Amino acid sequence: MRRFTLFLVLASLAATAANANDSRLLRFPDIHGDTVTFVYAGDIYTAPVAGGPARRLTSHEGMELFPKFSPDGSKIAFSAEYNGTRQVYVIPAEGGTPTQLTWYNDVGPMPPRGGFDYRVLDWTPDGEHVMVRANRLPWGVRMGRYHLVPAAGGTEVPMVIPEGGGGMFSPDGTKVVYTPIDREFRTWKRYRGGRAQDVWIYDLEENSSEQLTSHPGTDNQPLWVGDDIYFTSDRDYTLNLYRHVPDGEPEAVTAHEDFDVLWPSAGPQAVVYENGGWLYRFDPASGETTPPDDAEPPPPAPHQGGNLFDFL
Repeated sequence: MRRFTLFLVLASLAATAANANDSRLLRFPDIHGDTVTFVYAGDIYTAPVAGGPARRLTSHEGMELFPKFSPDGSKIAFSAEYNGTRQVYVIPAEGGTPTQLTWYNDVGPMPPRGGFDYRVLDWTPDGEHVMVRANRLPWGVRMGRYHLVPAAGGTEVPMVIPEGGGGMFSPDGTKVVYTPIDREFRTWKRYRGGRAQDVWIYDLEENSSEQLTSHPGTDNQPLWVGDDIYFTSDRDYTLNLYRHVPDGEPEAVTAHEDFDVLWPSAGPQAVVYENGGWLYRFDPASGETTPPDDAEPPPPAPHQGGNLFDFL
């Protein structure tokens, strides 16, 4: 009875997502220019920022997650479960056949709070490599280290940063803004314990690190847009997007009260993020946040088999 009730609830949510004025359940977005990519029901889509029909790029029954545009916007790297393990793939942004980039076994199923192996985070500014967080540390299958995966094929190489969660390159590729602790998949609200996250910068040329934040709560998902660093923080008890101010207090640039800002990602000029199942665009130049448009949503795509309840 419980599973039947849960199925009815989720079916109702899927029907809501199919309403042209209420395109929700959109996750893990990224943005490049006038196009956004995102995950809906385990598949990857692209859509115009200004609104319009969404294009479905993948349709496999396995989960496809964490899409990230290449610096020139021509490709999208993502994680996918196509052949029994999760691996990293790249696909043309206009659609086509995915190319597999990694071949090393993932760590297998983990509890939801453990997150996912092979999480695509960014590309190097020259477009030659994809930065991936891979769970290959000896002290725990949930602990991850950054690796550089050649976009043209080849063996991935671990970066010098020993461990981390979310992260992104600086525009010139000489630094990485990151969190040494990964806790993005744990739903601990207003957490103030030992796994509270802070934002750091790692200088790849000097092989040195610098701590940027020391808030006792959550500072995570750091981004780099131009000369500015952004991150999410629960300083006012709801996760919002903040701008790092050198020698000063971080500045809140969004003011959501009902839902947390989740999975922000930055393109060359803008930030896109999830809030309440919708996608929002933040423009650093104007300081404005754009709510979702009345765009045509992706068609319903329910999960396959028994996997639906594994993630509840």
